[in-house]
Amino acid sequence: MPERDADIVIIGSGAGGGAVASVLAPLVARGLRIVVLEWGAKLREEEYTGREVEMASRLYFDSGGTFTKDRSLTLAYGRAYGGSTVVYTGTSLTVPEQVIGRWAVPGLGFADVHARSLKYAAENNVHLLPEEDINDNNRLFLAGCRALGYHVEQFPLNLKGCRGSSLCNLGCPNRAKQGSHRVQLPRAEAAGVEVVTNCRVRRIGERLCEAVVANPGYGEPSAWEPGEYRVRAKVIVVCAGGAVNSPALLLRSGFGDRLPVLGRYLSLHPALILVGEHEQPISNFNGHPKSYYCDEFWERERFLLETCFYFPFVTAKNLIGFGAEHSELMRAFPRLQMILVLALDPALPDNRVRLDRSGEPVVDYTLTPQVLDSLHASMVASAKVFFAAGARRVHAPAGSRFFIDAADADRVAELIPRENVKPGKISITSAHLMGGCRMGRDATDSVTDSWGRVHGVPWLFVADSSLFPQCSEVNPYLTVMALADRVAEGITTRIGELLA
Repeated sequence: MPERDADIVIIGSGAGGGAVASVLAPLVARGLRIVVLEWGAKLREEEYTGREVEMASRLYFDSGGTFTKDRSLTLAYGRAYGGSTVVYTGTSLTVPEQVIGRWAVPGLGFADVHARSLKYAAENNVHLLPEEDINDNNRLFLAGCRALGYHVEQFPLNLKGCRGSSLCNLGCPNRAKQGSHRVQLPRAEAAGVEVVTNCRVRRIGERLCEAVVANPGYGEPSAWEPGEYRVRAKVIVVCAGGAVNSPALLLRSGFGDRLPVLGRYLSLHPALILVGEHEQPISNFNGHPKSYYCDEFWERERFLLETCFYFPFVTAKNLIGFGAEHSELMRAFPRLQMILVLALDPALPDNRVRLDRSGEPVVDYTLTPQVLDSLHASMVASAKVFFAAGARRVHAPAGSRFFIDAADADRVAELIPRENVKPGKISITSAHLMGGCRMGRDATDSVTDSWGRVHGVPWLFVADSSLFPQCSEVNPYLTVMALADRVAEGITTRIGELLA
């Protein structure tokens, strides 16, 4: 089996891995070799085709449809050079102070996380879209929320030269989205960091990674030939594979025996995609898909409303039922207004990443009654927003009938009964995967300390959304980068000690 040596090995190249690689890159000039091992491919520019099924298969695990163990929820998370930053919409919120307070991690303060978040907001060109660039779907959401007196904010977005393709979730074809694949990774490579794509790490031993390089048939060739490798990390290993793959890798590598919390306390922001049909066409196929969010119900009923746009396949699978009514609504696709709902779920020890018999990750997650209450309330609130924005009818997954007409707008609470909100009966999804290697005090309550150092393993760090002790309660992108920045700073300040 071929062997490769490096001083620092970073596993994963998303928001966390990209930030760590960028911050540690100056160490290359001091003679250290840094290697990033990324499971996914680096697509050529012409391969960002915008074709829904093709892009989903190339940029997501399981084409964006990984099931939880009981098949009540699907998970969408990226697998590519740049990780999920390639396929998310660019929403760049800083985590609220009360969230960091609820996390209660010794040594982790809001001011520090906030300052680091702002650093990456500046690096990745985060800003508000000008009003003239906001499309109909977003204007309708704003108008509907304001008519109801709901509080609405505009999303800051990490864009440069956006041409309004609306293809954010399928990989921007215009190089506009400033994810790790456009900013942190190229900067790290320019400083001498090596990024090896199409490389899956199967296990970690004592500073030793077992990896497999394969050719998926698309994207740029990997820096290494296909085959199995032993990669020796002389100093440090940083796991940045995300909230499913980092816990799974550590479990597969035998760390569960010394870390009883490993894989536990997963939170997901369970989500619904809701639609309302208007009389007139809506400019959803152009313009940025996500410009506004409503946090009116954040503290009280524990959900957020956001604008969104999804393509026909994803939209169709999120509608309930089959046959004539389903077909009728899909034929109205150019007239559909869309809202994404995020439920703010608790972090529970039994919501976790496990391994199946072959060592592959299985997500064991239960939708609690409180989360189902939030999803129910969010459907009612979304229906009201649709009708306040002028929709002629609305499809709610838990509705007592397929369509709710505008004439019944004042009866939406009655026509969307709570008893219809059942796991497996409505299409629930998640793209915000958090926890599994949570930060905390010691090995009895967590996997790492506040600097991402794995308890009892001085050479092993974690730097991704699996660090979150609870859900972020907002879109997590900047928070992931801020925590990864702390991890990288901690490594830099201790590098002399670690090299000794």
